[in-house]
Amino acid sequence: MLQCTLARSTQNGYNFSKRETLSTAMADINSIELGQYEVPTKLPVFHCHLGAFADQLILAREAIEELRISHPESTPSNVKSVYMSPWKSHQLNPKFAPLTETVKQMAMRASKQYLVTDLVNLNLDLVVTDCWGVIYEESDHTILHSHFPSDFSAVIYLEAGPNCAPIVFDNHLVITPQPGWLIIFPGMLRHHVPENHDRRVIVSMNMLKLPKFQ
Repeated sequence: MLQCTLARSTQNGYNFSKRETLSTAMADINSIELGQYEVPTKLPVFHCHLGAFADQLILAREAIEELRISHPESTPSNVKSVYMSPWKSHQLNPKFAPLTETVKQMAMRASKQYLVTDLVNLNLDLVVTDCWGVIYEESDHTILHSHFPSDFSAVIYLEAGPNCAPIVFDNHLVITPQPGWLIIFPGMLRHHVPENHDRRVIVSMNMLKLPKFQ
């Protein structure tokens, strides 16, 4: 068990003086030393097959090809691939809309079914803030990263050859892609894609919880 002690604490709490409170308020926030603890924990990764929504997958694939013509320059990021479409691709091509709605609904269902949290009853909605397509070819890869501050992130495999690279979560969970698979995971969960050796085309999304104002 990890034990830690906060400096200058008292038995009944932090011993603030009026002078100290005032001086702290006036201090530069960047002058405060910020530390970090790490807690070993398990984070969920949800999955399903979207074969019943093949028409949406086809539309998304068409959207990526159309964006490759209208926005031919690959977006700079930790994704090292032959092509990555703009971060807000769902705002540039309406063909992504059916798939983004399906993924949002599946994320809300996962929240209710596995996290025992009904976002609708809490007057919350999931909003797709980012959506982009990626085409991986030989030796393409993605550097270790997370999608924080997103609440949920998702990847949908439009094409996945038998020798394509897996997605690896926190250097622990390795998932080999299959065409039509949807993977939903917490935005803070670190992941990477090792060197690729087959056709691999995906759509990725980020989602945030936002209150629904009546």
